[in-house]
Amino acid sequence: MTEENPWQTLSSQEKYNNNWIKVTEHQVINPSGGNGIYGEVHFKNIAIGILALDDENNTWLVGQYRYPLKAYSWEIPEGGGPVGTNPELSAKRELAEETGLIAGKLTEIQRMHLSNSVSDELAIIYLAQDLTQGQAEPEETEELQLKKVPFTAAYQMVLAGKITDSISVAAILKVHILLQEGAI
Repeated sequence: MTEENPWQTLSSQEKYNNNWIKVTEHQVINPSGGNGIYGEVHFKNIAIGILALDDENNTWLVGQYRYPLKAYSWEIPEGGGPVGTNPELSAKRELAEETGLIAGKLTEIQRMHLSNSVSDELAIIYLAQDLTQGQAEPEETEELQLKKVPFTAAYQMVLAGKITDSISVAAILKVHILLQEGAI
């Protein structure tokens, strides 16, 4: 087996484009040699997730209605930053906007691709520590509910399937492991 690209692109056509995503349809020859199509969603922002953890091992969850899911979702603070900009600055901005928290220490703990069978979306997850409380200023399109919970409660929410957002699940599980290993 090789790690080289087994797909051959015959042609590509942009089908949709807005400020956040671009959708392209590719005419391809697939790895087994057959003709086919492949739809690709290109994200113009990097997804950013921030797990804030205070000295007493409390964290903050943001609740909001997620339109694509047609459901309410509890998550860590999340947002995005344009590709090509400093993601750490985007993380600080998102944390402050959604929670009012200012992080004295911000550590990248995970990079991951979200839904990589159809999208190139990159997510970067940060651990925020040495926290100072300020005033939250959510974007006008956001109707957020904020709650501070013991980290163990957030971890139990993941295990019980009450937190299903992939960035939040990955962040909470990673921080749980780091806490168990004494790395935090």
